[in-house]
Amino acid sequence: MRSKLFYDDEYRRIEKEIRNLLNSQPDFMSARTASSTRATGDAIQEILADNFPTLLGQACKEYSADFARRAMADLAFKDMDDIYYVVDVKTHRKEVGFHMPNLTSVERLARFYEDDMNCFVVLTVSYRISGTKVTVEDVHFVPIEFLSWKCLTLGALGWGQIQIANSDVIEVLAGYSRKKWMLELCDLLFEFYPHEINKINGRIEHFKKVKEYWANKKES
Repeated sequence: MRSKLFYDDEYRRIEKEIRNLLNSQPDFMSARTASSTRATGDAIQEILADNFPTLLGQACKEYSADFARRAMADLAFKDMDDIYYVVDVKTHRKEVGFHMPNLTSVERLARFYEDDMNCFVVLTVSYRISGTKVTVEDVHFVPIEFLSWKCLTLGALGWGQIQIANSDVIEVLAGYSRKKWMLELCDLLFEFYPHEINKINGRIEHFKKVKEYWANKKES
């Protein structure tokens, strides 16, 4: 079942309301915490968690924001069609520069997407800080399959991690096919894994030499 939220453009309204909500907040950072991207990100996420059902409006049937830090989701909700959305919130301070956040494990996403009623959503918030004033400039609220592979990359953690290549450059392909996106992911992994095997083989050869050095070394 296709999500009315994302295939009827309702998500664009939500993006605007998220930006307006965050920019309408009284200063929520102190002089001490404003320099911390972690503290700012946590504060933004807390504001979103408190207000998300209202932002979703009639699109929200059930809602939860009670997840462990390593969980797949920061927020989650069901819509009126019982489609289950997990939302991964990523914040990016533009002044800091280049940033490559992890989104999710390729294996975890593949399992999650075996159910057509599941949707993995990426919510990115890019902001600047002047003093203690946080100003949000860009918001993207889209299923991962709307993110072009031109702005994504794969990292070598576990089975592989899908990452945003550069948080300043996010390309959205509205209405993109989940099937096509997942087939592209598989093709990319078929290229990615052999490179990783070559790296591992190189490391094995390196430590064979290390072992040989230590095997021939006299006890001191």
